[in-house]
Amino acid sequence: MGFFSDFKASLMRGDVLSLATAVVIGSAFSKIVGSAVEDVIMPIVGLITGGIDFTQKFIALNGKSYENLAAAKKGSASVITYGNLVQAVINFVIISFFIFVVLRAAEKAKKKEITTPAAPAGPSEIELLTQIRDSLKK
Repeated sequence: MGFFSDFKASLMRGDVLSLATAVVIGSAFSKIVGSAVEDVIMPIVGLITGGIDFTQKFIALNGKSYENLAAAKKGSASVITYGNLVQAVINFVIISFFIFVVLRAAEKAKKKEITTPAAPAGPSEIELLTQIRDSLKK
């Protein structure tokens, strides 16, 4: 087989197609979770924290005081934007919680789907003894 035939065969294996499907679904799920975090959760967090915008928290390394991050960057100050780290940690925790909830729901649905069928009802002990007795009489 040639190089391209091998490549095509590799792509058409189930593992690669499953992985590609997972990446596409993961990307779509990421957008949903990102929207939930930015549009629903973070406004609530902002309300709880008194309207603090963590992305605007920074330390200017030149020792000067700036009104906001944009002003510090405009003034060419080197800054440590520790607020971005705080925001990323909050996003990570929220996204992890969403993934946990979705996986937990999927596992519960899977358990309901995989129920063991009931064993077929066989004859009771009395019926078995009666059959044995009848067969001995013959």
